[in-house]
Amino acid sequence: MNASDDDRRAPEHRVGPEPEGEPQFHPYHHPAAGWGAAKSVSRVLMRERALVDGPRAIMRMNHENTGFDCPGCAWPDDTKGLHLDICENGIKHVTWEMTPKRVDRDFFAAHSVTELSAWSDFALEDQGRLTEPMAYDPESDHYVPISWHDAFTMVGETLRGLDDPNQASFYTSGRLGNEATFLYQLMARELGTNNLPDCSNMCHEASGRALEASLGTGKGTVDLKDWETTDALFIMGVNAASNAPRMLTALAEAYHRGARIVHINPLVEAAATRTIVPHDFTDMALFKSTRTSTLNLQPRIGGDMALLRGIAKAVMEQVKADAKALDQEFIDRHTAHFDAYRALCEDTPWAEIERQCGLDRDDILKAARVYREADRSIVSWCLGVSQHEHGVDTVREIVNLLLLRGNLGREGAGPSPVRGHSNVQGNRTCGIDHRPTEDFLDRLGRYCRIDPPRQHGLDTVGTIRAMHRGDVKVFVGMGGNFALAAPDTPYTYEALRRCDFTVQVSTKLNRSHLVHGRRAIILPCLGRTEKDQQRQGVQSTSVEDSMSMVHLSLGMKRPASKHLLSEPAIIAGMARAALPDSPTPWEWYIEDYDRIRDTMAQVLDGFEDFNRRVRLPLGFRIKQPARELVFLTPSGRAEFSTAPLHDVVPAPGTLALGTMRSHDQWNTTIYSDDDRYRGISNLRTLVFMNEDDMRERGILELEPVDIVSTAKDGSHRRLDGYLAVPYDIPRGCAAGYMPEMNVLCAIGDYSTQSDQPLMKHVKVTITRSA
Repeated sequence: MNASDDDRRAPEHRVGPEPEGEPQFHPYHHPAAGWGAAKSVSRVLMRERALVDGPRAIMRMNHENTGFDCPGCAWPDDTKGLHLDICENGIKHVTWEMTPKRVDRDFFAAHSVTELSAWSDFALEDQGRLTEPMAYDPESDHYVPISWHDAFTMVGETLRGLDDPNQASFYTSGRLGNEATFLYQLMARELGTNNLPDCSNMCHEASGRALEASLGTGKGTVDLKDWETTDALFIMGVNAASNAPRMLTALAEAYHRGARIVHINPLVEAAATRTIVPHDFTDMALFKSTRTSTLNLQPRIGGDMALLRGIAKAVMEQVKADAKALDQEFIDRHTAHFDAYRALCEDTPWAEIERQCGLDRDDILKAARVYREADRSIVSWCLGVSQHEHGVDTVREIVNLLLLRGNLGREGAGPSPVRGHSNVQGNRTCGIDHRPTEDFLDRLGRYCRIDPPRQHGLDTVGTIRAMHRGDVKVFVGMGGNFALAAPDTPYTYEALRRCDFTVQVSTKLNRSHLVHGRRAIILPCLGRTEKDQQRQGVQSTSVEDSMSMVHLSLGMKRPASKHLLSEPAIIAGMARAALPDSPTPWEWYIEDYDRIRDTMAQVLDGFEDFNRRVRLPLGFRIKQPARELVFLTPSGRAEFSTAPLHDVVPAPGTLALGTMRSHDQWNTTIYSDDDRYRGISNLRTLVFMNEDDMRERGILELEPVDIVSTAKDGSHRRLDGYLAVPYDIPRGCAAGYMPEMNVLCAIGDYSTQSDQPLMKHVKVTITRSA
């Protein structure tokens, strides 16, 4: 396919480091975690020169009330008080933050923004920790030092000078703690805007909206104890070995006690085979692995909903032979619209279900048998389910299936979304929401003495488009690497560069500091591992895990620089400068974070008596009404949905491509060009393909190919010279790494149900490179 005038191409810079050798592919047949993880951790500790601080931090990570929370994933802390409740990627993330390398004023004096823009993203972050505030000087094209006072003054004057507060947008990464989150949304709303995009807009927005519609709560209802007692686990659209590695322990324990484990994913990932849990010293010594699945199903990309519909149809067809196949009493007492859903399942032909999910009926019946024979079932899912046009419908179909057998409101059963970033769920709980409820705004206004805006604000995609139009002039990024995480990379770059002013609160140098507005500042903050010393002593912050447990995190390491401020302190400084007459006691809050928590206890439902409860062993769990069979829905019941199946079968000659992370990567942070669990060495610019699809196109293993995506509006985006890797993936499907492949997802290609970018379902053609 020839490039057309509207082709968009990837920016001219590498993401990962320079390869250490020739690209190689050797299928991985070893257990997940185990000695492979131990070897990888050792290399990281040596590379980051953390052979003393690293092990010390590992012994403090995820320890209740005396340690710091892992800044990686949001998997819950073990209820049994493990001394090593850790994982390979968590250790990588912590040592990456604890590096002795520094990015100071001398570094910025030696390197212009133009020069740095040509560096790889790995090289940027590998320079180390930021040490003091920096402002962009357009005349020299360098960042230059600026005092905290002058930086806050610049932010304040810029925000006060806007014609409309909605000309600013305040982005949040999941690394932000609850106290900072609350202050951040309070600042934005006191300024007069609900423009509060966050990383959840790109990952689990569909899950929240679906659960809210079906159950009246935007979160899962299960906890880790439920995982320890369930009879069947259905794991959908998640590569747990890389994205939630501590889940491996739960999977191994489930297998040992006889639970059935069904993995549903287009790729059979390492977590869906077997594992050696690193803190099980006996198994490590004996090289003894444990299976982590009893059944693996590989639907086509986007075929999950059809598979779920098939399981539900099969269960209902069993009612004639087994009256207990359905929990009719539960359905009658606690649900609405069941008759319509039953009729929909009956009217959906098996042939269409098989065509859409890409699986034979026999395979679907195997999963249905597991579900029907289990007394208690959990369905857990991640972005492989949510980042689709019909993500909301698919998550609602998960709830439909659970309701059929009363898998809600009892131990060992329920929906369990896997939130992949440390505190992304806490961000939403504590007010980061561009569509706030009236009840929340009423309480915020009453207790914080402000008049919060009622008009809904912009989410992530809306913010990018508004910046591109010139409607949003100020972008504030609270953590993360927005430029690299967002879809349609060239469009996002253009949008950021059209801003009058960009502010990035960060720990390390990244791409978002180089793709900036006409004016820009970098505000360096403390990391999760570092002591936060304020006037009333060392402060702790709280975080919420993916199962609604809220607990404290306490840093243990001396800050990387004496000039760093905590995230709450940075927010308070910006807020006071922008709102000099604000009644909010910003400075008083920062002296003692208990004061912030006291206010949060008044505003946030479920945070009553916050300061006492968060200091309990393992913290406290936010009450989930649906777990108690209280449904805050229009009907007052759990609501079956009746969405039709969507056509997800690729058109002839095209493929459905999903983006994902490599194993040696955390979000946009790249540790190496390897992907151990997929057998990849020295390569990131690749595409995984079905061997028959490769053969049909005359493509050989590791041969260069060109990938062209077609957007909803007909425009094209392309990546040239990527290497094709034959992989066990369904025909018509392909996969590759983000953020390199984000360029293929057009800014207009977002779900009409959730506004999420369609990162897991990009329509592409792949041909041999000329």
